[in-house]
Parts: sequence; structure tokens; C-alpha cells
Amino acid sequence: MRFFLLLLLTTFTSLPTLAQTSVGIRAGYTTSTYSYRPAANFRAISTEAVGKPTVALVMEHFNSKNAGIELNLQLITLGMNLPNPDTDPVQRNITELDYLKMPLLASFFAGRSGRFQIKIGPHVGYLMDARDIQRDFTNSASPEIPTYGRADDQPKKLMYGLTGGAGISKLFGKSTLAAEVRFAYDFTNPEGQDRIFDMNSTNLEFTLAYLFRIREKD
Repeated sequence: MRFFLLLLLTTFTSLPTLAQTSVGIRAGYTTSTYSYRPAANFRAISTEAVGKPTVALVMEHFNSKNAGIELNLQLITLGMNLPNPDTDPVQRNITELDYLKMPLLASFFAGRSGRFQIKIGPHVGYLMDARDIQRDFTNSASPEIPTYGRADDQPKKLMYGLTGGAGISKLFGKSTLAAEVRFAYDFTNPEGQDRIFDMNSTNLEFTLAYLFRIREKD
């Protein structure tokens, strides 16, 4: 984590030389999975993936040295899909967590009108809503994830983690079209009442973005 913060700090110190700014929108599809340990003496249990659309406002700022920063203001849904394999048909507990997520990424690219980009950096977020979509079972052989969509569940609001991505983009005058794949690891454990020992999540994003340049090179 210290390395990524230092990387971003170094990028920020070059801001006076940055000469090109674009803003736009990024949208696509994301899948997320959770891994949890009900108690300290349990091994980690993984949930199945939950897929949802995602959308973000984007600001990109870079210079001719092929490096810059990107800030996103993103709406994203992470989900827990826990099946009970001992039932037929299979019963499921499904919970969805809506976050306002803010990745701040160092961006490195190669190429001119057609570019290959790599991005990496930390993200933080705030829980906007939690809901239990489906709750079919309790007291299974493996302890299940608690509910988070009820009034007395009190899930933690803050989320934080690391995001990395790679993609390609094409410049058309002042406009940029970009396709990107991102992977994020969240250290977030939404449990706020010690009902579960530990939890974290990963999510994979497939997105397209349109950016418009609002500041030219000096």
C-alpha cells in the first residue's frame, strides 16, 4: 500500500507540467465474489459470482511523458451468492451492496492516437445501500454469511482496497474511446457486529469509456 501511495504522490508532484485533461463517462459490467471465514478456526469459504452493471464519471489528466492520473466517481454493486449444496434444488442466500467508489489511479500509456494503458492505485468507497435479495436457508453445515439488508444489521459504511487495469484507447480529435479490464481487491469486511471473523471481496470489470478533452497542451 505504501508503494502505491508513493507512486501517486510522485504523479501529483508533476501536476504543474500536466497539460491535457479529459472528462467523460465509463460504463460496463462487473462480477464480484466474496471470501469469508465464519470464525478464526474455519478455513476461507468463497461465494459464487454476482454480476451487475456499473457506471462512473471519469477525469483523466496526463502529459507528453506518457503518465498521469485518473479519478473515477463510480456506482458499483458487489454481491454475495452463497449456495447450499446439501439441498435439492439448491437453495441460495444472495446479498447485494451498493457502493459509491472512488478509484484514484496512476495511468501509464504507450502510443499516440492508438494507446495501450496500464492503471493502478488505491480506491475508497461508501456504502449506499445493502439488501438481501434471497434468503433461503439458515443453520447449514457451513456457517453462512449474516444478513446485511435489515435495519439492525448495521454494516460498515467504508470500503477500501487496490485497483489495477489494462486497456486500449483510440483518439478521434478531442474525443477518446477506451475499452478496459479492471481487477479490484477490497480489504473491506462489512460486518459491524462481530458476527463473522473476516471477509474480503474481489471484482472484475469490463467497461467502455468516452472521454472529451477540455484542456489542451500548454
